[in-house]
Amino acid sequence: QLQLVESGGGLVQPGGSLRLSCAASGFSLDYYRIGWFRQAPGKERERISCLISWGSSAYYADSVKGRFTISRDSAKNMMYLQMNNLKAEDTAVFYCAADPQGYDCSLTQSYDYEYWGQGTQVTVSS
Repeated sequence: QLQLVESGGGLVQPGGSLRLSCAASGFSLDYYRIGWFRQAPGKERERISCLISWGSSAYYADSVKGRFTISRDSAKNMMYLQMNNLKAEDTAVFYCAADPQGYDCSLTQSYDYEYWGQGTQVTVSS
């Protein structure tokens, strides 16, 4: 069974940091394009970061560029999103996602990703 399980969300003050984790089972993340999405209340789900399969080329939405970092740990078969300098507008449910079409991070829509984590809430508030 192919599965992604997220952890690491929570409440953080503005300017703080969080690291989201996503554990994969049933498949190797190395072969997959991986991404992180978020959905704020009343807004559409947006892709904020992507990492191609077997590569180090990462892509970020302008809203998180310079603050967030996507990574993959092949040995643990996990993916991460390090979030620094968090802002109130980052408050959302965050989702990890993976797709076997591994090489094209220009595919930004939710339907471009086949496997999804359950989502984790991130709240940035003082």
